[in-house]
Amino acid sequence: MMARASVWLGEKARKGGRSGQPSGLDRARITSVTVRLLDSDGLDKFSMRRLAADLNVTAMSVYWYVDTKDDLLELALDAAFGELSLPEGSDEDWRVHLRALASEYRALLVRHPWLSPLAGRYLNIGPHSLAFSRAVQQVVRRAGLPAHGVTGAISAVFQFVYGFGTIEGHFAERVTTAGMTPDEYFSTAMTAVTESPATAAIIEESADLMAARGGDTVADMLDRDFTFALDLLIAGIEAKVSRPA
Repeated sequence: MMARASVWLGEKARKGGRSGQPSGLDRARITSVTVRLLDSDGLDKFSMRRLAADLNVTAMSVYWYVDTKDDLLELALDAAFGELSLPEGSDEDWRVHLRALASEYRALLVRHPWLSPLAGRYLNIGPHSLAFSRAVQQVVRRAGLPAHGVTGAISAVFQFVYGFGTIEGHFAERVTTAGMTPDEYFSTAMTAVTESPATAAIIEESADLMAARGGDTVADMLDRDFTFALDLLIAGIEAKVSRPA
C-alpha cells in the first residue's frame, strides 16, 4: 500500500485555494479554527461540518481550500509545531538546548492531546515540523556522537518525550472530563486502588518508591520524573561519546 499523499507535496502544497474561492476565508484562518476545535472537542469529535459551522460557512466552502479532512488535520499538526520555541545559534551547551527542545515538545503534546496520534499518522514534513526536526538534529550532532549514532540518540530522547507527553496529555484530558484538579483525581484514584484487594498489594510494594519520588503535587511528581529520565538519557549520550566502543 502506497503512503498517502501529503498536503505539503506537489499540487496540494501550491494550491492554497482554487480560483473563485469564497471571500473571508483562507487556509490560515481555517487551520487556526481547526486547531481551536481540536483543543476544545478532541480529535474524535472533529468534523468538517463542525468546522464549517464555526466558520459560519457551508462545508463545501472549506473544500475550496483543502481536498480532504486529512489535508486539514495535516495542516493543523504543522501549525501546532509552529508554537515551539527553537534554539538559536550554537554557542550554548548542547545539553541545555536538548533539554529545552525536549521540554518544549513535552509541553506541546500536553497542550494538544490530539497531536500525538496525528504525528504518527502523517509524514511530518510541513515547514514547522521540519524546522523542529532540523533543530533537534543540529543539537544532537554537537554532542560529538559518530554519525551512525545520531539518529539513535534522537530516537531515545524524543520517543521518550513523545510517550511521556502523550500519557501526560491523556491524564490531563481525563482530569478535565472528571471535573477535578490533577491532585484531586490522583488522590481519589490512589485511594480506590489501595482499598481494592486486587491492586492493594502491588501498590504497597511500590510505596517506598512513591515516597522517595517526592513532590507535593502531581505536577511536581511529573516534572521530577521527566527531568530525571531526561538526565539519564543525556548521561547515556555522554557515555557513548566518551566510550564509543
